[in-house]
Amino acid sequence: MSLEFAICLIVLFGLAGIGAPIAYAILISSFAYLAVAGQGIGISGKVLMDGLYNSFILLAVPLFIVAANIMNAGTISDRLLGFCVAVVGRFRGGLGHVNVVASLIFSGMSGSAVADAAGIGKIIIQMMTKSGQYPRGYAAAITAASATIGPVIPPSIPMVLYALVSNTSIGYLFLGGILPGVLMGLVLMGMNTWLAHRRGLALETPVPLSELPGRTINAFPALLMPAILLYGIYGGVTTPTEAAAVAAFYALVLSALFYRALSPSALFRILVESARSSAAVGLVIGGALILNYVVASENIPSLLAAHLTGLNISPQAFMLGVMLLLLLLGCVLDATTIILVIIPLFLPTCRELGIDLVHFGVVAVINCMIGMITPPYGILLFVINAVTQIPLSEIIGAVWPFLLVLLAALLWLALAPGVVLWLPRLFGYPA
Repeated sequence: MSLEFAICLIVLFGLAGIGAPIAYAILISSFAYLAVAGQGIGISGKVLMDGLYNSFILLAVPLFIVAANIMNAGTISDRLLGFCVAVVGRFRGGLGHVNVVASLIFSGMSGSAVADAAGIGKIIIQMMTKSGQYPRGYAAAITAASATIGPVIPPSIPMVLYALVSNTSIGYLFLGGILPGVLMGLVLMGMNTWLAHRRGLALETPVPLSELPGRTINAFPALLMPAILLYGIYGGVTTPTEAAAVAAFYALVLSALFYRALSPSALFRILVESARSSAAVGLVIGGALILNYVVASENIPSLLAAHLTGLNISPQAFMLGVMLLLLLLGCVLDATTIILVIIPLFLPTCRELGIDLVHFGVVAVINCMIGMITPPYGILLFVINAVTQIPLSEIIGAVWPFLLVLLAALLWLALAPGVVLWLPRLFGYPA
Protein backbone atom coordinates (compact mmCIF):
# COMPACT_ATOMS: atom_id res chain seq x y z
CA MET A 1 0.00 0.00 0.00
CA SER A 2 1.39 3.38 -0.98
CA LEU A 3 1.68 6.32 1.41
CA GLU A 4 -0.83 8.28 -0.66
CA PHE A 5 -3.46 5.55 -0.40
CA ALA A 6 -2.81 5.10 3.32
CA ILE A 7 -3.49 8.82 3.84
CA CYS A 8 -6.65 8.47 1.74
CA LEU A 9 -7.93 5.66 3.97
CA ILE A 10 -7.02 7.49 7.18
CA VAL A 11 -8.91 10.59 6.07
CA LEU A 12 -11.89 8.53 4.84
CA PHE A 13 -12.37 6.49 8.01
CA GLY A 14 -11.43 9.40 10.25
CA LEU A 15 -14.13 11.66 8.80
CA ALA A 16 -16.69 8.85 8.76
CA GLY A 17 -15.80 8.00 12.35
CA ILE A 18 -16.55 11.51 13.61
CA GLY A 19 -19.93 11.50 11.87
CA ALA A 20 -19.21 13.45 8.69
CA PRO A 21 -21.61 12.68 5.81
CA ILE A 22 -20.19 9.75 3.87
CA ALA A 23 -20.31 11.67 0.58
CA TYR A 24 -18.09 14.41 2.01
CA ALA A 25 -15.75 11.84 3.57
CA ILE A 26 -15.29 10.11 0.20
CA LEU A 27 -14.72 13.36 -1.68
CA ILE A 28 -12.24 14.84 0.80
CA SER A 29 -10.24 11.60 1.13
CA SER A 30 -10.03 11.33 -2.67
CA PHE A 31 -8.84 14.94 -2.93
CA ALA A 32 -6.24 14.20 -0.23
CA TYR A 33 -4.89 11.28 -2.29
CA LEU A 34 -4.66 13.38 -5.47
CA ALA A 35 -2.96 16.23 -3.63
CA VAL A 36 -0.34 14.04 -1.94
CA ALA A 37 0.25 12.06 -5.15
CA GLY A 38 0.83 15.34 -7.01
CA GLN A 39 -1.82 14.59 -9.64
CA GLY A 40 -3.76 17.81 -9.25
CA ILE A 41 -7.29 18.25 -7.98
CA GLY A 42 -8.45 19.09 -11.52
CA ILE A 43 -8.20 15.40 -12.45
CA SER A 44 -11.20 14.75 -10.21
CA GLY A 45 -13.33 17.01 -12.39
CA LYS A 46 -12.37 15.11 -15.53
CA VAL A 47 -13.00 11.74 -13.87
CA LEU A 48 -16.36 12.93 -12.59
CA MET A 49 -17.54 14.35 -15.92
CA ASP A 50 -16.32 11.30 -17.89
CA GLY A 51 -18.11 8.99 -15.46
CA LEU A 52 -21.37 10.90 -15.64
CA TYR A 53 -21.21 11.36 -19.42
CA ASN A 54 -20.83 7.62 -19.93
CA SER A 55 -23.57 6.73 -17.42
CA PHE A 56 -26.89 7.52 -19.05
CA ILE A 57 -28.52 4.93 -16.77
CA LEU A 58 -28.00 7.24 -13.77
CA LEU A 59 -30.95 9.32 -15.00
CA ALA A 60 -33.17 6.49 -13.79
CA VAL A 61 -32.32 7.23 -10.15
CA PRO A 62 -33.98 10.67 -9.75
CA LEU A 63 -36.91 9.54 -11.92
CA PHE A 64 -37.64 6.53 -9.69
CA ILE A 65 -37.33 8.81 -6.65
CA VAL A 66 -39.92 11.19 -8.12
CA ALA A 67 -42.27 8.27 -8.88
CA ALA A 68 -42.02 6.96 -5.31
CA ASN A 69 -42.63 10.38 -3.76
CA ILE A 70 -45.66 11.05 -5.97
CA MET A 71 -47.19 7.70 -4.99
CA ASN A 72 -46.65 8.42 -1.31
CA ALA A 73 -48.26 11.86 -1.57
CA GLY A 74 -51.27 10.75 -3.61
CA THR A 75 -53.87 8.14 -2.66
CA ILE A 76 -52.17 5.32 -4.56
CA SER A 77 -50.72 3.83 -1.37
CA ASP A 78 -54.11 3.90 0.38
CA ARG A 79 -55.81 2.12 -2.52
CA LEU A 80 -53.12 -0.55 -2.63
CA LEU A 81 -53.51 -1.08 1.11
CA GLY A 82 -57.26 -1.52 0.76
CA PHE A 83 -56.67 -4.20 -1.88
CA CYS A 84 -54.07 -6.01 0.26
CA VAL A 85 -56.33 -5.98 3.36
CA ALA A 86 -59.13 -7.56 1.34
CA VAL A 87 -56.85 -10.30 -0.03
CA VAL A 88 -54.69 -11.39 2.95
CA GLY A 89 -56.05 -9.48 5.95
CA ARG A 90 -58.45 -12.30 6.88
CA PHE A 91 -55.72 -14.63 8.17
CA ARG A 92 -54.18 -14.65 11.66
CA GLY A 93 -51.52 -11.96 11.74
CA GLY A 94 -53.41 -10.49 8.80
CA LEU A 95 -52.04 -6.96 9.00
CA GLY A 96 -48.53 -8.40 9.10
CA HIS A 97 -49.30 -10.20 5.83
CA VAL A 98 -50.76 -6.97 4.46
CA ASN A 99 -47.50 -5.27 5.38
CA VAL A 100 -45.42 -7.75 3.37
CA VAL A 101 -47.77 -7.98 0.36
CA ALA A 102 -48.01 -4.18 0.17
CA SER A 103 -44.22 -3.99 0.11
CA LEU A 104 -44.11 -6.60 -2.68
CA ILE A 105 -46.52 -4.53 -4.77
CA PHE A 106 -45.09 -1.13 -3.87
CA SER A 107 -41.56 -2.34 -4.60
CA GLY A 108 -42.62 -2.79 -8.22
CA MET A 109 -43.11 0.97 -8.42
CA SER A 110 -40.55 2.81 -6.31
CA GLY A 111 -37.32 0.78 -6.21
CA SER A 112 -36.48 2.35 -2.84
CA ALA A 113 -36.50 0.71 0.59
CA VAL A 114 -36.56 4.06 2.39
CA ALA A 115 -39.53 5.26 0.30
CA ASP A 116 -41.37 2.05 1.15
CA ALA A 117 -40.67 2.31 4.89
CA ALA A 118 -41.34 6.03 5.23
CA GLY A 119 -44.41 6.05 2.99
CA ILE A 120 -46.71 3.04 2.89
CA GLY A 121 -44.88 1.48 5.86
CA LYS A 122 -45.82 4.35 8.16
CA ILE A 123 -49.50 3.96 7.20
CA ILE A 124 -49.49 0.20 7.96
CA ILE A 125 -47.76 0.70 11.31
CA GLN A 126 -50.54 3.10 12.32
CA MET A 127 -53.13 0.51 11.24
CA MET A 128 -51.39 -2.25 13.22
CA THR A 129 -50.94 -0.29 16.44
CA LYS A 130 -54.10 1.80 16.73
CA SER A 131 -56.24 -1.14 17.86
CA GLY A 132 -53.61 -2.42 20.29
CA GLN A 133 -53.55 -5.86 18.65
CA TYR A 134 -49.90 -5.63 17.64
CA PRO A 135 -46.98 -4.44 19.81
CA ARG A 136 -45.35 -1.29 18.48
CA GLY A 137 -41.97 -2.93 18.10
CA TYR A 138 -43.43 -5.87 16.16
CA ALA A 139 -45.28 -3.59 13.73
CA ALA A 140 -42.15 -1.51 13.15
CA ALA A 141 -39.89 -4.57 12.80
CA ILE A 142 -41.95 -6.35 10.13
CA THR A 143 -42.30 -3.03 8.29
CA ALA A 144 -38.52 -2.55 8.23
CA ALA A 145 -37.97 -6.18 7.17
CA SER A 146 -40.54 -6.05 4.36
CA ALA A 147 -39.12 -2.74 3.10
CA THR A 148 -35.90 -4.59 2.20
CA ILE A 149 -37.84 -6.19 -0.67
CA GLY A 150 -38.26 -2.80 -2.36
CA PRO A 151 -34.89 -2.61 -4.14
CA VAL A 152 -34.87 -6.33 -5.03
CA ILE A 153 -38.04 -6.57 -7.15
CA PRO A 154 -37.74 -4.28 -10.19
CA PRO A 155 -37.43 -1.39 -10.59
CA SER A 156 -34.42 -1.10 -8.31
CA ILE A 157 -32.20 1.92 -7.74
CA PRO A 158 -29.35 -0.17 -6.20
CA MET A 159 -29.38 -2.48 -9.21
CA VAL A 160 -29.08 0.54 -11.50
CA LEU A 161 -25.99 1.56 -9.53
CA TYR A 162 -24.59 -1.98 -9.67
CA ALA A 163 -25.09 -2.01 -13.43
CA LEU A 164 -23.09 1.24 -13.55
CA VAL A 165 -20.03 -0.26 -11.85
CA SER A 166 -20.20 -3.74 -13.41
CA ASN A 167 -21.39 -3.04 -16.99
CA THR A 168 -24.09 -5.67 -16.46
CA SER A 169 -27.47 -5.57 -18.21
CA ILE A 170 -30.07 -3.76 -16.08
CA GLY A 171 -32.82 -5.78 -17.75
CA TYR A 172 -31.32 -9.13 -16.69
CA LEU A 173 -30.58 -7.78 -13.20
CA PHE A 174 -34.22 -6.73 -12.85
CA LEU A 175 -35.38 -10.18 -14.00
CA GLY A 176 -32.96 -11.84 -11.60
CA GLY A 177 -34.47 -9.95 -8.67
CA ILE A 178 -38.09 -11.08 -9.16
CA LEU A 179 -37.92 -14.62 -7.73
CA PRO A 180 -35.59 -13.67 -4.83
CA GLY A 181 -37.93 -10.78 -3.94
CA VAL A 182 -40.93 -13.12 -3.89
CA LEU A 183 -38.93 -15.60 -1.79
CA MET A 184 -38.11 -12.86 0.73
CA GLY A 185 -41.82 -12.03 0.97
CA LEU A 186 -42.77 -15.68 1.50
CA VAL A 187 -40.26 -16.27 4.32
CA LEU A 188 -41.37 -13.07 6.06
CA MET A 189 -45.03 -14.12 5.80
CA GLY A 190 -44.10 -17.57 7.10
CA MET A 191 -42.36 -16.09 10.13
CA ASN A 192 -45.28 -13.69 10.68
CA THR A 193 -47.72 -16.65 10.63
CA TRP A 194 -45.62 -18.59 13.14
CA LEU A 195 -45.25 -15.63 15.49
CA ALA A 196 -48.94 -14.72 15.18
CA HIS A 197 -50.02 -18.23 16.26
CA ARG A 198 -47.38 -18.47 18.97
CA ARG A 199 -48.25 -15.09 20.48
CA GLY A 200 -51.99 -15.37 19.87
CA LEU A 201 -52.26 -12.20 17.83
CA ALA A 202 -55.91 -11.36 17.16
CA LEU A 203 -57.67 -12.12 13.91
CA GLU A 204 -58.79 -9.12 11.87
CA THR A 205 -62.39 -8.69 10.83
CA PRO A 206 -62.36 -10.21 7.32
CA VAL A 207 -63.39 -8.06 4.41
CA PRO A 208 -66.42 -9.67 2.72
CA LEU A 209 -65.48 -11.42 -0.52
CA SER A 210 -68.20 -9.41 -2.23
CA GLU A 211 -66.07 -6.28 -1.70
CA LEU A 212 -62.95 -7.79 -3.29
CA PRO A 213 -63.89 -6.99 -6.93
CA GLY A 214 -64.60 -3.35 -6.04
CA ARG A 215 -61.31 -2.94 -4.18
CA THR A 216 -59.46 -4.63 -7.03
CA ILE A 217 -60.97 -2.25 -9.58
CA ASN A 218 -60.14 0.69 -7.28
CA ALA A 219 -56.49 -0.35 -7.10
CA PHE A 220 -56.18 -1.75 -10.63
CA PRO A 221 -54.62 1.35 -12.27
CA ALA A 222 -51.94 1.38 -9.57
CA LEU A 223 -51.39 -2.38 -9.91
CA LEU A 224 -50.76 -1.86 -13.64
CA MET A 225 -47.56 0.12 -13.07
CA PRO A 226 -45.21 -2.87 -12.50
CA ALA A 227 -46.67 -4.60 -15.56
CA ILE A 228 -46.17 -1.48 -17.70
CA LEU A 229 -42.56 -1.11 -16.54
CA LEU A 230 -41.67 -4.76 -17.10
CA TYR A 231 -43.34 -4.89 -20.51
CA GLY A 232 -41.59 -1.68 -21.54
CA ILE A 233 -38.15 -2.99 -20.58
CA TYR A 234 -38.41 -6.64 -21.65
CA GLY A 235 -40.64 -5.99 -24.65
CA GLY A 236 -38.00 -3.70 -26.12
CA VAL A 237 -40.29 -0.66 -26.01
CA THR A 238 -38.17 1.38 -23.57
CA THR A 239 -34.74 1.38 -22.06
CA PRO A 240 -34.60 1.11 -18.23
CA THR A 241 -33.97 4.86 -18.04
CA GLU A 242 -36.96 5.59 -20.24
CA ALA A 243 -39.00 3.16 -18.14
CA ALA A 244 -38.15 5.27 -15.08
CA ALA A 245 -39.51 8.34 -16.87
CA VAL A 246 -42.66 6.38 -17.76
CA ALA A 247 -43.04 5.39 -14.08
CA ALA A 248 -42.80 9.01 -12.92
CA PHE A 249 -45.22 10.21 -15.60
CA TYR A 250 -47.70 7.40 -14.93
CA ALA A 251 -47.65 8.10 -11.17
CA LEU A 252 -48.25 11.79 -11.89
CA VAL A 253 -51.19 11.09 -14.23
CA LEU A 254 -52.73 8.64 -11.75
CA SER A 255 -52.43 10.93 -8.73
CA ALA A 256 -53.24 14.27 -10.38
CA LEU A 257 -55.76 13.41 -13.10
CA PHE A 258 -57.23 9.96 -12.48
CA TYR A 259 -57.51 9.97 -8.66
CA ARG A 260 -57.45 13.81 -8.38
CA ALA A 261 -55.40 13.63 -5.18
CA LEU A 262 -52.40 15.83 -6.04
CA SER A 263 -52.52 19.64 -5.95
CA PRO A 264 -49.96 21.87 -7.73
CA SER A 265 -48.50 22.95 -4.37
CA ALA A 266 -48.09 19.31 -3.30
CA LEU A 267 -46.41 18.51 -6.62
CA PHE A 268 -43.98 21.40 -6.12
CA ARG A 269 -43.06 20.07 -2.65
CA ILE A 270 -42.57 16.59 -4.11
CA LEU A 271 -40.23 17.88 -6.81
CA VAL A 272 -38.19 19.87 -4.27
CA GLU A 273 -37.90 16.86 -1.95
CA SER A 274 -37.03 14.59 -4.86
CA ALA A 275 -34.32 17.04 -5.98
CA ARG A 276 -32.82 17.00 -2.49
CA SER A 277 -32.85 13.19 -2.33
CA SER A 278 -31.36 12.94 -5.83
CA ALA A 279 -28.65 15.45 -4.94
CA ALA A 280 -27.73 13.43 -1.85
CA VAL A 281 -27.39 10.27 -3.96
CA GLY A 282 -25.56 12.24 -6.64
CA LEU A 283 -22.92 13.43 -4.17
CA VAL A 284 -22.19 9.84 -3.15
CA ILE A 285 -22.05 8.75 -6.80
CA GLY A 286 -19.69 11.60 -7.69
CA GLY A 287 -17.41 10.83 -4.76
CA ALA A 288 -17.47 7.13 -5.59
CA LEU A 289 -16.41 7.78 -9.20
CA ILE A 290 -13.37 9.71 -8.00
CA LEU A 291 -12.54 7.18 -5.27
CA ASN A 292 -12.84 4.34 -7.80
CA TYR A 293 -10.26 6.18 -9.92
CA VAL A 294 -7.98 6.25 -6.86
CA VAL A 295 -8.51 2.53 -6.25
CA ALA A 296 -7.84 1.75 -9.93
CA SER A 297 -4.67 3.87 -9.82
CA GLU A 298 -3.43 1.66 -6.97
CA ASN A 299 -4.35 -1.46 -9.01
CA ILE A 300 -6.16 -2.83 -5.97
CA PRO A 301 -8.92 -4.84 -7.76
CA SER A 302 -6.37 -6.78 -9.84
CA LEU A 303 -4.11 -7.38 -6.83
CA LEU A 304 -7.08 -8.56 -4.75
CA ALA A 305 -8.25 -10.88 -7.54
CA ALA A 306 -4.77 -12.35 -7.97
CA HIS A 307 -4.43 -12.88 -4.21
CA LEU A 308 -7.80 -14.58 -3.79
CA THR A 309 -7.47 -16.81 -6.83
CA GLY A 310 -3.95 -17.71 -5.64
CA LEU A 311 -5.51 -19.14 -2.47
CA ASN A 312 -7.46 -21.66 -4.60
CA ILE A 313 -10.65 -20.49 -2.93
CA SER A 314 -13.89 -21.98 -4.25
CA PRO A 315 -16.63 -19.76 -5.70
CA GLN A 316 -18.97 -20.81 -2.87
CA ALA A 317 -16.44 -19.92 -0.17
CA PHE A 318 -15.81 -16.58 -1.88
CA MET A 319 -19.53 -15.81 -1.99
CA LEU A 320 -19.93 -16.66 1.69
CA GLY A 321 -16.95 -14.49 2.63
CA VAL A 322 -18.25 -11.52 0.63
CA MET A 323 -21.73 -11.97 2.13
CA LEU A 324 -20.32 -11.83 5.65
CA LEU A 325 -18.24 -8.75 4.84
CA LEU A 326 -21.18 -6.92 3.25
CA LEU A 327 -23.40 -7.69 6.24
CA LEU A 328 -20.79 -6.22 8.58
CA LEU A 329 -20.33 -3.17 6.35
CA GLY A 330 -24.11 -2.79 6.12
CA CYS A 331 -24.17 -2.07 9.85
CA VAL A 332 -22.15 1.11 9.35
CA LEU A 333 -22.42 2.12 5.66
CA ASP A 334 -25.41 2.82 3.43
CA ALA A 335 -26.16 0.56 0.46
CA THR A 336 -25.22 3.18 -2.14
CA THR A 337 -21.70 3.53 -0.76
CA ILE A 338 -21.20 -0.25 -0.56
CA ILE A 339 -22.35 -0.79 -4.14
CA LEU A 340 -20.32 2.05 -5.62
CA VAL A 341 -17.12 1.76 -3.59
CA ILE A 342 -16.77 -1.73 -2.08
CA ILE A 343 -18.39 -4.13 -4.56
CA PRO A 344 -16.22 -3.05 -7.57
CA LEU A 345 -13.22 -4.44 -5.68
CA PHE A 346 -14.63 -7.97 -5.95
CA LEU A 347 -15.76 -7.94 -9.58
CA PRO A 348 -12.39 -9.02 -11.08
CA THR A 349 -12.30 -11.95 -8.64
CA CYS A 350 -15.84 -12.92 -9.68
CA ARG A 351 -14.71 -13.06 -13.29
CA GLU A 352 -11.62 -15.11 -12.38
CA LEU A 353 -13.70 -17.61 -10.38
CA GLY A 354 -16.44 -17.85 -13.00
CA ILE A 355 -19.14 -16.34 -10.81
CA ASP A 356 -21.98 -14.91 -12.88
CA LEU A 357 -22.14 -11.13 -12.41
CA VAL A 358 -25.95 -11.01 -12.55
CA HIS A 359 -26.14 -13.63 -9.79
CA PHE A 360 -23.48 -11.84 -7.78
CA GLY A 361 -25.19 -8.47 -8.24
CA VAL A 362 -28.62 -9.67 -7.10
CA VAL A 363 -27.16 -11.42 -4.06
CA ALA A 364 -25.03 -8.37 -3.22
CA VAL A 365 -28.06 -6.04 -3.43
CA ILE A 366 -30.08 -8.35 -1.15
CA ASN A 367 -27.10 -8.42 1.19
CA CYS A 368 -26.99 -4.64 1.33
CA MET A 369 -30.75 -4.48 1.97
CA ILE A 370 -30.52 -6.92 4.87
CA GLY A 371 -27.68 -4.80 6.22
CA MET A 372 -30.16 -1.91 6.39
CA ILE A 373 -32.07 -3.72 9.18
CA THR A 374 -29.04 -5.22 10.91
CA PRO A 375 -28.50 -3.68 14.38
CA PRO A 376 -27.02 -1.52 15.66
CA TYR A 377 -26.91 0.96 12.77
CA GLY A 378 -29.38 -0.38 10.15
CA ILE A 379 -30.64 2.75 8.41
CA LEU A 380 -34.21 1.44 7.99
CA LEU A 381 -34.48 1.03 11.77
CA PHE A 382 -33.64 4.72 12.15
CA VAL A 383 -36.04 5.75 9.37
CA ILE A 384 -38.96 3.95 11.05
CA ASN A 385 -37.95 5.34 14.43
CA ALA A 386 -37.93 8.86 12.96
CA VAL A 387 -41.33 8.65 11.22
CA THR A 388 -43.20 6.80 14.02
CA GLN A 389 -41.34 7.77 17.22
CA ILE A 390 -41.35 4.10 18.28
CA PRO A 391 -38.29 3.56 20.53
CA LEU A 392 -35.33 2.06 18.70
CA SER A 393 -34.86 -0.54 21.45
CA GLU A 394 -38.34 -1.97 20.79
CA ILE A 395 -37.72 -2.17 17.04
CA ILE A 396 -34.34 -3.89 17.46
CA GLY A 397 -35.76 -6.36 19.98
CA ALA A 398 -38.48 -7.46 17.56
CA VAL A 399 -36.54 -7.52 14.29
CA TRP A 400 -34.33 -10.57 14.99
CA PRO A 401 -36.76 -13.35 13.84
CA PHE A 402 -37.35 -11.57 10.53
CA LEU A 403 -33.62 -10.93 10.12
CA LEU A 404 -32.85 -14.63 10.64
CA VAL A 405 -35.27 -15.88 7.96
CA LEU A 406 -33.99 -13.27 5.50
CA LEU A 407 -30.42 -14.45 6.15
CA ALA A 408 -31.51 -18.05 5.53
CA ALA A 409 -33.07 -17.02 2.21
CA LEU A 410 -29.91 -15.08 1.32
CA LEU A 411 -27.73 -18.11 2.03
CA TRP A 412 -29.84 -20.28 -0.27
CA LEU A 413 -29.78 -17.70 -3.06
CA ALA A 414 -26.01 -17.30 -2.77
CA LEU A 415 -25.38 -21.03 -3.06
CA ALA A 416 -28.08 -21.73 -5.67
CA PRO A 417 -27.47 -19.41 -8.63
CA GLY A 418 -30.12 -21.22 -10.67
CA VAL A 419 -32.86 -19.62 -8.58
CA VAL A 420 -31.64 -16.11 -9.43
CA LEU A 421 -30.81 -16.86 -13.06
CA TRP A 422 -33.91 -18.89 -14.00
CA LEU A 423 -35.95 -15.93 -15.27
CA PRO A 424 -33.02 -14.16 -17.01
CA ARG A 425 -32.18 -17.40 -18.86
CA LEU A 426 -35.84 -17.77 -19.80
CA PHE A 427 -35.55 -14.38 -21.54
CA GLY A 428 -32.36 -15.21 -23.40
CA TYR A 429 -29.57 -14.60 -20.86
CA PRO A 430 -26.58 -16.76 -21.87
CA ALA A 431 -26.06 -19.69 -19.52
